[in-house]
Amino acid sequence: MKQRVLQVIFALIGLGVIIYIATKESTTPALPKWQFQDTLKEQAAKEVRVMERQAADAALIRRLLEEKLSARVFAFPVVVEATSGTQVIPLRGRVSADRVATAIREATRMVITEMNAEDSPIKELRRINEASRFFEDGLLEKLEAVDGIRCSIPKNLEGKAQRSGYPDLTITDEATGDIYYLDPKLMERGSLRSSLRTFYFEPKERTLKITEDASHLLIGIEHDGNDGDWKFLGYRLVDLSKLQVRLKAEFQASNRELYSRKSVLESSIRDEVE
Repeated sequence: MKQRVLQVIFALIGLGVIIYIATKESTTPALPKWQFQDTLKEQAAKEVRVMERQAADAALIRRLLEEKLSARVFAFPVVVEATSGTQVIPLRGRVSADRVATAIREATRMVITEMNAEDSPIKELRRINEASRFFEDGLLEKLEAVDGIRCSIPKNLEGKAQRSGYPDLTITDEATGDIYYLDPKLMERGSLRSSLRTFYFEPKERTLKITEDASHLLIGIEHDGNDGDWKFLGYRLVDLSKLQVRLKAEFQASNRELYSRKSVLESSIRDEVE
């Protein structure tokens, strides 16, 4: 706090000096005196605002670091409620639970069989991550074909169907109106106890896809790790109402920001045409 006060004081002193200089007589002013003075005042005021914003940012960063957020664990239902205002409903106990779980199991088995076939489109892929979309599409098609079940791509807060981000699918039981969110994940055999992050939820104001009270399910589909010729071995159906998650706090930048013209000191290669 003291540091911020000192920064503001120095900025105000600088503003006073600039105003003093601006009000002195100039032998050869580049602009009319009144315009020259106004320009200097605007520049000084802008610098003060920048310094105040930077001081506020620094204070916020220090508070976040003091919270040690990366070391804390949060219940996923609490995260969902805090970010979307909706409730995570445990699967067990819902009237429609058996009907929906059975549909998911059968759909998953059919998709696994198709993806293991010799003519599977996954055989042509270079990375297993690229196969996720085929499982999403396959489950969407199979679940939508089940009587009494509707399956679709979730809509965000703007009402637009959105593929990216959690969750991947919305399932509706027509008899009860119960909503289920389903997220397929591919996992390699032997990685069950791995500590590497494999589940991500990044809440965003306009593109948030959780809009209903629902059960949140994940279907983990295991493969043998044989790159380019994967065999899918089975699945695990997970109820995320018991999931504990961590928040990874990081400062990040894209290439557009990292290699901006104002930051690059020199380059031996020709810039791409934008």
